[in-house]
Amino acid sequence: MLQFQNNSLLTPRSAVLAAMILFAVAVRLLIFFVPGALPYNFTPVEAIALFGGAYFADRWLALIVPIGAMFIADAIIGLHALVPVVYACIALTALLGSNLRGRIRPLPVAGYAFASAVLFYLITNFFVWLTSGMYPLNPTGLAACYVAGIPFFNGTLAGTLLWTALLFGGFELLRRQWSALEPVRA
Repeated sequence: MLQFQNNSLLTPRSAVLAAMILFAVAVRLLIFFVPGALPYNFTPVEAIALFGGAYFADRWLALIVPIGAMFIADAIIGLHALVPVVYACIALTALLGSNLRGRIRPLPVAGYAFASAVLFYLITNFFVWLTSGMYPLNPTGLAACYVAGIPFFNGTLAGTLLWTALLFGGFELLRRQWSALEPVRA
């Protein structure tokens, strides 16, 4: 296993974690600015939050990094009325990801990725129904909103599962090569 010296300001572990998250955010921008490069809504957003929650030792950092990355991307792409709801979903996913700490295994990670995509779909579509004025505020309108959101959910689910596999799997492979990426034990 390769060894690196730790710097108190920036450890190899935090550098790799940050680089992986920045790469995923760059993909989000690519999807927006290069239509057709990847399927619509095939973003790594939920995977970033889940990954941050599982790997960042500081729980506040686990929340701040994905939300900060989203804010930077949204500042470029454009802000919208549902930003607080979207960011709350990201925070919820980061908190869910903290349940994976110390038990990174394929099945629990895949289950949490699936759950985060479903929660994102349910919560954001509920708020679209509630606030957009596009649907009547009754059960039929809510059902219509969820049906209209299915194409977006398909991209979100596929993207969340793929990006989760790449982020978690990639980091675990790197961690096996470099001991400096191991979590600091208190």
